[in-house]
Amino acid sequence: MPRIDFVADINCPWCTLGFIALDSALARLGQDPAQLVEIQPFELNPQLGADGVNLVEYLSKRHGMGLAQIEDIHQRLRQLGEGLGFHFAERERLWNSFDSQRLLHWAAVECPAGSQYALYRALIQAYQGQARNTSDHVVLVELVKSIGLDSDRAAEVLAGDEFAHEVRQRQQQWQQAGINAVPSTVINHQQLLQGAQPVAVFEKALQDLLHA
Repeated sequence: MPRIDFVADINCPWCTLGFIALDSALARLGQDPAQLVEIQPFELNPQLGADGVNLVEYLSKRHGMGLAQIEDIHQRLRQLGEGLGFHFAERERLWNSFDSQRLLHWAAVECPAGSQYALYRALIQAYQGQARNTSDHVVLVELVKSIGLDSDRAAEVLAGDEFAHEVRQRQQQWQQAGINAVPSTVINHQQLLQGAQPVAVFEKALQDLLHA
């Protein structure tokens, strides 16, 4: 079976689109995405503090976008999301995603198979779909509990700095491998699909491998 690494940040709406498209492609091919896909960490906004930042102000300052351009992009995201069955919420703030990445690593190394995938889905639904503060430990523990994982253990991880080194190390490894934008889907450490590709593109890339 192929190894699929999905390099992403829950703060990235294009990662949400790419994740859902990849999920749909694997389902069409009769495969369980949770058993094939490993989420890999990438931080778009590592400098964000505990209070986060106003999303419009952030996009204006970082990318030089005007209000009309920002709204056009958000409208495009909403249209693409609806086409995949996902509804983007009106997000007003951007939060630091590092603690969520620590939990995703924990889910991969300590929890049952498929747990990391389920947690990533819950995280993007919470932030991109409901505009919740996914840097808030109360919210994160609630999400862990909602998918049946050990909420006490998750709270313990969040209370300290467990897996911080491992996540930073993985981030650096992917950057050194040439990944500097997300989403990036890497198949068998060889084939790279950059960006939020349509379902058909993922399906075509995976079809021969899955049925070889």
